[in-house]
Amino acid sequence: MPRPDLPTTGLAALLLASGVIHLVRPQVFEPMVPTPLRQHDRLLVTGSGVAEIACAAGLLVPATRPAAGWASAALLVGVFPANVQMSIDHGRRAQRKRTPQAVGVFAAALARLPLQWPLVRVALRAAQRG
Repeated sequence: MPRPDLPTTGLAALLLASGVIHLVRPQVFEPMVPTPLRQHDRLLVTGSGVAEIACAAGLLVPATRPAAGWASAALLVGVFPANVQMSIDHGRRAQRKRTPQAVGVFAAALARLPLQWPLVRVALRAAQRG
């Protein structure tokens, strides 16, 4: 039975950790929900947390790895607008506060955006390798 490679295991760990945090502390993620969807923020945060946990588990099981890889890639692309929204919000806060901490948080949020795409690539490789 083939074991997942290190990048796939790492992605599974990231998704699992994020999913658990989504369920335990949803209020942390609710401000990231893009403005047009905010009326359903708790539902979207909870749903994405459950999806992250399911994808993480699926990536670790050889029989479900291809489907979980595709689902993980779709999930990562689907939540990208929330990451953009987070960057916008932190940018506005940094502009308003003009403190080193606020600017640093904005810089971290902005730097996170391009990191999403290597994660999508790892998910797609897991889908193809099975």
